[in-house]
Amino acid sequence: MSLREFVALGTSSQVPTRYRNHNGYLLRWDGEGFLFDPGEGTQRQFILAEVAVSEVRRIFVTHFHGDHALGLAGIVQRLSLDRVPHPVEVYYPRSGEAFYKRLVRSTIYHRAVELVPRPVGGKGGVVAEDETFVIEAWPLEHSVDTYGYRIKERDSYRFDRERLEAAGVRGPRVGELQRAGQVEVDGRTVTLEEVTRPKRGAAFAFVMDTRPCPGALRLVRETDMAVIEATYLDEHAQLAREHQHLTAREAATIARDGGALGTLVLTHFSQRYPSTKPFAAQAREVYPRVRAVRDLDRVPLPRP
Repeated sequence: MSLREFVALGTSSQVPTRYRNHNGYLLRWDGEGFLFDPGEGTQRQFILAEVAVSEVRRIFVTHFHGDHALGLAGIVQRLSLDRVPHPVEVYYPRSGEAFYKRLVRSTIYHRAVELVPRPVGGKGGVVAEDETFVIEAWPLEHSVDTYGYRIKERDSYRFDRERLEAAGVRGPRVGELQRAGQVEVDGRTVTLEEVTRPKRGAAFAFVMDTRPCPGALRLVRETDMAVIEATYLDEHAQLAREHQHLTAREAATIARDGGALGTLVLTHFSQRYPSTKPFAAQAREVYPRVRAVRDLDRVPLPRP
């Protein structure tokens, strides 16, 4: 079975601490590597996580505050140093074009990797799709232009053995049916719809620096994993409002009200909190399936 897991490379907001690196998150999905918000030190965190940077195929930057983007320079140079053969797409807010260009050309190096800029903007929606995934970006509400991302695996189908048997489709004819969409059996046409059941594709959401907003709710709909920032606890809710961030309870409310289906992953913790346990406890009062991650934690992406 292919690997599907979320790796928390760093979980600290604003500044690193002794125990938390700047932001940095890797979603490993059946051979695809999606890197989110590489903050300072992300390149080293890959080493500690024992994951090759060359796995990265797409990079997503929610906004250009330093704790979410300072590591982009190092990651791009490492991709070049490793002579990564595949193109790497980079998604980021269009209004931050100048910051993107500065980061990818911040120092002297020989660029050996093909970077494909994918600036996003506007009111949100689908920003990329292929035969496997549909990727959306929706605006969030922070002090600067910020976008969250949603990755949805395309829906498919699975064969129903009893239906196949009843229709008389056996052996090589099953492959023929799969390729052509229909097959002739004993003088009648059997279609895929008759002998299959729909299979929902998995969905993942990444929601960083924001206050509660419609974009966050759109991102988490029917997701099997929703990664949401939880910078503050209830006792500092006023700070959350002032700085346009979320509390753990607000993150859980977004997951619940937005229709998330699976695991809620909390991260982006303020340096004032030594433990992540209170975050999970407060969030579970609203949403039952919560994981407050620490650096280098791995969380399986649930299958639908």
